[in-house]
Amino acid sequence: MTNLPPAALLGRAHDTVMDRWYSQLTGHESSTGRRLIIIVALAVFVHVAVRTIRFLSEWLVNKRHAQRNPLDFVTRQPKFVTLIRLIANGVTFILYFFALGLVLDELGINLTAYLASASIIGLAISFGSQGLVQDVVIGLTLIFSDTMDVGDMVEVTGTATVVGRVEEIGLRFTRLINFHDQVVFIPNRTIANVSRFPHGGVNAYADVLIPPNADREKAVQVIGNVAKGMRMQFSAIILSDPIIGGVEAAAGGGWNFVRVQFQIWPGQGNLIETTFRQQMASAMKTLDANYADWQVPVTYRAVTAPRPRELRSP
Repeated sequence: MTNLPPAALLGRAHDTVMDRWYSQLTGHESSTGRRLIIIVALAVFVHVAVRTIRFLSEWLVNKRHAQRNPLDFVTRQPKFVTLIRLIANGVTFILYFFALGLVLDELGINLTAYLASASIIGLAISFGSQGLVQDVVIGLTLIFSDTMDVGDMVEVTGTATVVGRVEEIGLRFTRLINFHDQVVFIPNRTIANVSRFPHGGVNAYADVLIPPNADREKAVQVIGNVAKGMRMQFSAIILSDPIIGGVEAAAGGGWNFVRVQFQIWPGQGNLIETTFRQQMASAMKTLDANYADWQVPVTYRAVTAPRPRELRSP
């Protein structure tokens, strides 16, 4: 038992962190109920402020399409947006963690004991949830190593192979949208290999041979009409407007062709190899009745091969 008067015991019961802060700022005492209301109000206010800053930052970055920040630490705008989201989520977690501690302090639970127990629990959870720790470490590695970024078209292999567009790189999961419009959540620790499609998809090149006796301008017009029609009909697979080149001559071959470049969803090359070739052959028959689909070869890499050393002119 203690010989302190009831008023002293009441004062000791209310001697909390929030009570001391309130007294220093206002010079007045406060009730427990008022302090609890202030803690909740401050937590909500900071939460809203963090979310507002995140929204404004993402809006500003997306509007200006920034390529680098002043610290030369973000190479592309989607990565900056991802980091903003991670920082906002981290600040929000810390905010509510300490807000809960202040509330418990007001209810008579020692704040030091709360922090110590939280540390012990966190350590125990980290040992029991090694997979979670691996997810966090690998998620941060994916973000900072520029392995992939939000908006990239990638092929991720691990326990399964998934091809899709990156929607979010989180500390726990990486979220992709696949060809079937499914949202796929991939645990970060299961990611073994990442293959990025640097152009946002696969480039397919169709070299349309022009019949020797055909009108070149009319042939180019027919090619353009078929290519644009394909884009309009299969816009879910053909990701951008086709690029139609000019008439080129195959040096030493004796024929002319027009190269059409398509950007397609990975794994959907059959659309160009079959449907486009067949439609192109059918349309070119109006210029040459003997035109066949073999005259529309399709490749996936258009690189001019270097001439052999012995064939180069001195």
